[in-house]
Amino acid sequence: MTDGLLNVLLGLLASAISAALGWLGQSLRRRRRLERARAFLGLPAGSECLIVVNRSIGTGAHPRTVTRRDAFALMELAALVKECGAHADLVAHDAAPRGLGARTELCLGGPVSNERMAAHVAWGLPGVSISSGLARPDNTITVGGRSYAADPEAGEYVLLARLATPEDGRPVFLVSGQTGIANHAGVRHLVNHHRRLAGRYGTDGTFALLLRVVSPAAYGPDVVEEVADVTAAALERAPAPPGAPVPAAAPPARTPAPTATA
Repeated sequence: MTDGLLNVLLGLLASAISAALGWLGQSLRRRRRLERARAFLGLPAGSECLIVVNRSIGTGAHPRTVTRRDAFALMELAALVKECGAHADLVAHDAAPRGLGARTELCLGGPVSNERMAAHVAWGLPGVSISSGLARPDNTITVGGRSYAADPEAGEYVLLARLATPEDGRPVFLVSGQTGIANHAGVRHLVNHHRRLAGRYGTDGTFALLLRVVSPAAYGPDVVEEVADVTAAALERAPAPPGAPVPAAAPPARTPAPTATA
């Protein structure tokens, strides 16, 4: 074997080893990212979760009807669950099984259209108030002493939250938007940024973010900006009037120090 042929063979071998190591490194990084996403979302491979479906509140709408925008949001949630290798069970807001923490729950819609959402906000985010009067179901979000009302031209708001459940159970994710577009935008933000959120809050933390959908009439759910991290205010229960019964305690705020994403 000539020296030239030997050099060619050695070069090919070195290239093959480098390619194999690069592929292995990429695979390990993808695997770490996937496992971190599964931990944050509470969706280990082969697990089951609940997607709690809201209802349309349009005049004359059937109780089991959802809006087109909410249907889009549900499809994106289902795709996220599938990406984690888990299985989704879609249930109506008024037919969700009792209990908390046995399965990850992804809850969509404001309290006007989703009774389960109303219960979760009252229990887990006592500092948040979302208007739900039948005379004007505008879903105005009030937290930390400030109210955020929807404006079709300037913007609409959506509350995106993750609640840790007792005894290290599976988490509950809330996407409570003021409109169907806001619901869709909140879901898309969770889908696109769950890795960043996991790095920011850890894989077992409680958080609440207020997001604004910019010019929804022009951009739909595509342009979203973070208004504030309202976790502290959302978890702070307002003082009860003298003699009022003491409500159930909200879940502890487990917000560990930020960690770097993989």
